[in-house]
Amino acid sequence: MAVDEALLESMARLGTPVLRFYSWTETAASFGYFQKYSEVERMTSLRPLVRRPTAGGIVPHDADWTYSLVFPTVHEWYWLTAIQSYERVHRWIQSAFAKLDVPTVLAPERRKVEGGQCFVGFEKFDVLWHGQKIAGAAQRRTREGLLIQGSVQPRPISLRRTEWEKAMQETAVHADGVEWRNFIPDKVLNERIEYLAFQKYSLANYNRKR
Repeated sequence: MAVDEALLESMARLGTPVLRFYSWTETAASFGYFQKYSEVERMTSLRPLVRRPTAGGIVPHDADWTYSLVFPTVHEWYWLTAIQSYERVHRWIQSAFAKLDVPTVLAPERRKVEGGQCFVGFEKFDVLWHGQKIAGAAQRRTREGLLIQGSVQPRPISLRRTEWEKAMQETAVHADGVEWRNFIPDKVLNERIEYLAFQKYSLANYNRKR
């Protein structure tokens, strides 16, 4: 969470979009910035619980593939509406799955079963596999840029995470002419990440503030 927020804050300085794939060192759950902690802790047994900088509902991180996308204000994605960027990122994921011979569809409408949990029911344009939601995302748009945090819940699809990550990159190259290069955080960014990690996201009073 600290890395994603620091990247968003640094977009004006960095001036380039960043796609970040990451995983979790232990089972956990993240929850939306505006959710109430007391309600979240009753809805999931996963611990620890961490408040995201984006909105949305509870996301279990016990076997998922997580990613983030960050765009500066000069990029076309920043000027999309929230629903347009939501659809666009999920069409990208759908194309990556198609490249791996996994047929998916985007949800044509909202179908929520239980409030507060991201993968119970689905929103319009979520990625569905045999009617089951397997990919969702949340967004935050500021004066610095646009942050999209997403989760893919691959079970029971038989794929390796590395295959999906490669397909995501190759699909962007073929569809949009993206030229990928490795991103290495500089000293300023690393210092900001460390500060946010230890002075914000690891503190109980932040995660429980609502």
